[in-house]
Amino acid sequence: MRFGLWILLFCAFIVYTWFVYAQCDTSCKAPHPSGKELAGWQLWQSRNCQVCHQLYGLGGFMGPDLTNTASERGKGARYMSGIIKYGTGRMPNFHLSDSEVNNLVSFLTWVDKSGKNRVPPEFVTWTGNYNISN
Repeated sequence: MRFGLWILLFCAFIVYTWFVYAQCDTSCKAPHPSGKELAGWQLWQSRNCQVCHQLYGLGGFMGPDLTNTASERGKGARYMSGIIKYGTGRMPNFHLSDSEVNNLVSFLTWVDKSGKNRVPPEFVTWTGNYNISN
């Protein structure tokens, strides 16, 4: 009797696993990064952007999480280009070339398409950082 129950549970697990993971079409898979996106990724790493910024909630806390900046209302490529090119009060101007700025924007747009930052808006402070300790 117990062995039959284990077989039934195992079969149910297999069917459920197939149902969850096999139903994914191309819309739920991140596309492979192109040359511009890879160049932006290398620039992200070489300039140590992760020291201040986060992707998917991982990284520094000086600046905001940039996972979904490309798709946020009022932001996008022009907004990101301006911030990256000229800096802000807290972010320095790295004197990047136009092609480097475009590569970083392409990388951040690719990141935006590859996943979501799931931190609730009420935990984001006025500086763009997270306060999840409360």
